[in-house]
Amino acid sequence: MIQEIISIWNSGGWVMVPLCLLAVLIYTTGFDLILYLNQNKIDLGKNDQWKDWIHNPNLAPKQTKEVIRYSQENISSSKHLRNRFEEIHQNLIQDVDRKLIFLNTLVASAPLMGLLGTVIGMLGTFSAISAGGGSETVDMVAAGISEALITTQTGLFIALPGIFLILIVRRQKSAIESSIMRLESQSLTTLNIS
Repeated sequence: MIQEIISIWNSGGWVMVPLCLLAVLIYTTGFDLILYLNQNKIDLGKNDQWKDWIHNPNLAPKQTKEVIRYSQENISSSKHLRNRFEEIHQNLIQDVDRKLIFLNTLVASAPLMGLLGTVIGMLGTFSAISAGGGSETVDMVAAGISEALITTQTGLFIALPGIFLILIVRRQKSAIESSIMRLESQSLTTLNIS
């Protein structure tokens, strides 16, 4: 099994090294984002609990409690409360947006890196064809085609799960944004500040 993997790796050429580094970068960035979003998830519970939490933040779950406390600290107007929730939103989401753009770029570059390997493999194939006949030519053509196909396949294998990672991160990010907006709306209604 390991010999097959090494053989496939070697037949992919030097493009396999940046593809491997790209895969490591994609998955570490993606899982880092997922862990960050899970740690900062705002649990809103049921609608009937919100008023109690807004009046007594100690009853709320950990992250929600911190958000409610910060949003209510020394506020005097609804505008001030809205600004606090905007700060909370920026604080939680701004870094996620930057990393999500980086992750999108990495995932989009994986098939392109595979395409680079395809072009290099095809150049080797055409070079072998132009060299003439014989058994060496057949081996060189086979090696070029193998390199072309393996790198393309590897680029796609890296990118496809990366797309699902991006979708998971976007879904979690949207859930946090929605929770912040709902908590802001409920706070404005419950606290009855003008």
